[in-house]
Amino acid sequence: MKADIDNLSAIIELLDEAEDKALEEELDASLKELENKLAVAKLETLLSGKYDGYNAILTLHAGAGGTEAQDWASMLYRMYCMYADRQGFKTKVLDILDGDEAGIKSISFLVSGENAYGYLKAEKGVHRLVRISPFDANARRHTSFASLEVMPEIDEAPDIVIRPEDLKIDTYRSSGAGGQHVNKTESAVRITHIPSGIIVACQTERSQLQNKETAMKMLYSKLVEKQETEELEKLASIRGTIKKIEWGSQIRSYVFCPYTLVKDHRTNYEKTDIQAVMDGDIQEFINEYLKQINTTVGE
Repeated sequence: MKADIDNLSAIIELLDEAEDKALEEELDASLKELENKLAVAKLETLLSGKYDGYNAILTLHAGAGGTEAQDWASMLYRMYCMYADRQGFKTKVLDILDGDEAGIKSISFLVSGENAYGYLKAEKGVHRLVRISPFDANARRHTSFASLEVMPEIDEAPDIVIRPEDLKIDTYRSSGAGGQHVNKTESAVRITHIPSGIIVACQTERSQLQNKETAMKMLYSKLVEKQETEELEKLASIRGTIKKIEWGSQIRSYVFCPYTLVKDHRTNYEKTDIQAVMDGDIQEFINEYLKQINTTVGE
């Protein structure tokens, strides 16, 4: 940052001596670049939570509405993958349940990168879609819902003890995206933590052992999330409340018809370029939410 400021000072000194259009253009470009860097630095100061620097595990669930809702879940999955790509993050599917005719009923996927959880925690909640359904022969307008859970990826938490006798482990054949091992061996693993009722599953690793290790990471993450939520419920610093997937509980609406608008109901930030949003341009929504929760916490 200091080097950028020094460069700007040098350009300004040269311009004081003589007018130069090329130098003026360079000054404008350098100012914009510095503004962008300052904006990123300011945003990163908001990422001060205990787990903000961690990778994130995201789980999407289609709401009521059958194929329409399942297609919406797949659209959201694509949006988050494109957002991750914009941020230089990597994504990896952990578990998937395909839709009956199209889309997905549920999917868990890992987003890896610096501050992935810190940013994506802003997206937890119910997302509402309004559009003319491509699955309706009468071209009627439909409303669909999908929920997103977000938790930090945690290998092991020293203050959380998982006893073997508290686990119910089931194996089954993989389905959906999973490569050459799909439907050939019972490599997929589902773990139920009996005391909490939490269920996690992984089916996309190469072996049953790898799937079990990944599922255990997911279980630790969910238990830590549960613990933090209970301890810091008023601040909602980890997860907040995932509401029932239906009308009135959404955090954000995506309207394709009769007009185009994406609106976040927590911050009132909105954008009319819905295609850009569906292509992963959601950083401003995240920024506004992070500013809001940090202002609230500071009160």
